Amino acid sequence: MQSRSPRILVVDDEPTIVKTVQAYLEKEGYTVHTALDGPAALKAARAFWPDLIVLDIMLPGMDGLEVLRRLRQESDVYILMLTAKADETDKVVGLTVGADDYLTKPFSPRELVARVKAILRRGRGAGLSEPVLAFRRLRLEPDARRVWKDDRPVELTSIEFELLHALARHRGRVLSREQLIEQVWGYDYYGEERVVDVHIGHIRRKVEDDPANPTLIVTVRGAGYRFEDELT
Repeated sequence: MQSRSPRILVVDDEPTIVKTVQAYLEKEGYTVHTALDGPAALKAARAFWPDLIVLDIMLPGMDGLEVLRRLRQESDVYILMLTAKADETDKVVGLTVGADDYLTKPFSPRELVARVKAILRRGRGAGLSEPVLAFRRLRLEPDARRVWKDDRPVELTSIEFELLHALARHRGRVLSREQLIEQVWGYDYYGEERVVDVHIGHIRRKVEDDPANPTLIVTVRGAGYRFEDELT
């Protein structure tokens, strides 16, 4: 039985960009739906159930960041943000709210396709059973993609879970930003390594008693990050 092709929702208020991106993605075999404004994006996402959303920040009716916030209240869909601004603030805000990656305009359609492939590749291997990782404070259930802290559930985005899982699997070892990118985003990731720091900061706010003085995910200056929770 042949599996369905991944569904992608492309949201941008510039019809030319939408048509170009749609053509490139459909050429790769993806099923593509489109929307030209924020409200239409929410409606399409709820009706279409995409595997990934390419979402522009500057949208009429409702900006992309608000669309992202609302989607994150009800969905863990992969989201690739588009921004016409080179300002780091837009990128950081998008990642903090829950975007999985970002791409700055103008961009190459081939680069966008490469990013989409890298993001969707993270879902591969879902049929393989992975052991539960039980530590003194945290418990990770990879197959269910659930995290518990002191017997209380912790809500993480897909990227946050995968980063935490990568660190936990290598408890006590320092993983560089490059190693984390390879494990979570893939070898063909085009973006900046700073994306790791943004997501680590978000994870810390959810799992650390004092995010400013972390004890579970520690920074090793000049080297990377180390997971230090004790095994049970």
